[in-house]
Amino acid sequence: MDMKSYTTQILNKVRQSAPLVHNITNFVVMNSSANILLAVGASPVMAHCIKEVEEMTSMANALVLNIGTLDEQWVESMIISAKAANLKNIPVILDPVGAGATKLRTEMTRKIIREAEVSVIRGNASEILSLFSDEVKTRGVDSSLSVNDSIIDAAQKIALETQCIIAISGRNDIITDGKRIFSVSNGQPIMTRVTGIGCGLTAVVGAFCAEAEGEFLLAVTAAHAFYGLCGELAHESGQGPGTFFIRFLDLLSSAGEKQIRDCLKVNQI
Repeated sequence: MDMKSYTTQILNKVRQSAPLVHNITNFVVMNSSANILLAVGASPVMAHCIKEVEEMTSMANALVLNIGTLDEQWVESMIISAKAANLKNIPVILDPVGAGATKLRTEMTRKIIREAEVSVIRGNASEILSLFSDEVKTRGVDSSLSVNDSIIDAAQKIALETQCIIAISGRNDIITDGKRIFSVSNGQPIMTRVTGIGCGLTAVVGAFCAEAEGEFLLAVTAAHAFYGLCGELAHESGQGPGTFFIRFLDLLSSAGEKQIRDCLKVNQI
């Protein structure tokens, strides 16, 4: 599969269909994630009340779960939503923000994975590996691990064990279904200096998976690559993080086939 052609194709589908992405996400990023989804062409909804999440998810095209500002009742809402999504074959994207930093975060994320089917787990290396090994710890919401061959091997094993896509962010993002592995080198370090950029990527993964017709590995890879190249182009202005974010939103909205053809950096390992 030519990833440049595929990324252009699925981006156009998102912009034409405006899939509804239901986010149960954290207080810090609700606004930025909604704006990021709108910029890329999707339709966001943020609903976490336990009395309405099942109905809301049933209307959506993708479900994004983000444990950033963790609350036990929210976890129950997430599980109810994920089960509703499973019944309708709606993709479920999980961002285990800060998993491995505290016992509660790790246990609650494991509970979600245990009680519902998740399509994609997206986070940094420490967050994801901590869910499957008690020896891995996370520094707040930052990774204590860099992506290397052993991390890639572990990601493959986790993908096969969980039967879902594992997407690990780093200097090079790694996306795998346990058999195939893609490496994405698009992105800019300044993206780590703006709150909500990583969570926004998870939301965009949801939007792309909504239009993927079950081919989640390619959709997740395309989302990472397009998101990263928009970050690269936004950084070319040479301004600070505030100006960067505004420019980044503009590029999520305006970038298309030409930028993808010229700037996409994806390799299959």
